[in-house]
Amino acid sequence: MSIDIYSKGEYPSGALSNFAEHHFIMDGIACGSMEGFLQSLKVRSPRKQAEVCALVGKDAKEAGGRRRFWKLAKTVWWQGKAYGLFSDELQMLIDRAYQEMYEQCPPFRQALADTAGQTLVHSIGKRDMRETILTEYQFIRRLDHLREAADRRQG
Repeated sequence: MSIDIYSKGEYPSGALSNFAEHHFIMDGIACGSMEGFLQSLKVRSPRKQAEVCALVGKDAKEAGGRRRFWKLAKTVWWQGKAYGLFSDELQMLIDRAYQEMYEQCPPFRQALADTAGQTLVHSIGKRDMRETILTEYQFIRRLDHLREAADRRQG
């Protein structure tokens, strides 16, 4: 059986969406959701970035959606540091954000645990790295990695 992750999906699908309200701290910045964090990467100003980080769901998406320069520059930013869009360094930053959310947010952790034995998919996700900060593959890979790591710790 598979679970297609999207914001309006039934539990646990909706709870695993980046739009879901899951509060965590990343490098001292309060994030209201993973979408807030990801959209903040499109913002160069650390002050404005912190504002976007705090957002949830559609509000976060819209705050980042107005930004287009990152696509042209193939660059995103975190706390004043530039990251190449296709860099391993950016992938490690996003990995760290997912790990922080996993560790700090019990509802996210539980929703992921509740998918044990099921295949995760994100059929509405984009596949082209030039069009999104997080592709469908990268998103699902991160969730699978977190789930597998939890299974190893428990087993």
